[in-house]
Amino acid sequence: MEQKYTYTDAFNELQTIVKEIENGTTNIDELAEKIKRASDLIEVCRTKLTATEDEVNQLLQKISPVQDSESGSPPNIDMQQFVYPFAKL
Repeated sequence: MEQKYTYTDAFNELQTIVKEIENGTTNIDELAEKIKRASDLIEVCRTKLTATEDEVNQLLQKISPVQDSESGSPPNIDMQQFVYPFAKL
C-alpha cells in the first residue's frame, strides 16, 4: 500500500538520505536502495510542487486582474524556488 506523504515529510526524509550518503554512513549494500528511495521522494516533491503551483496560479487569476505586461496574462509563481538542490539527483 502506498503511503501518502506531505511535501515536508518527503523533503525531510530526502535530506536525511542525502546526508547519510554524503557522510559515508551508507554502506554499499544499502546504496542502491537509498538512491531508489531518494528518487521516489523527489517524485513526491515534484508532484506536490506542481500541484501547488497550479493551484496558486488559479487562485491568483481569480483575485488579480493585474496582467503581465509582456504576455498579457497573470504572473506565474515559480515554485522551483522552493526546490532544494536534491532535484538534481
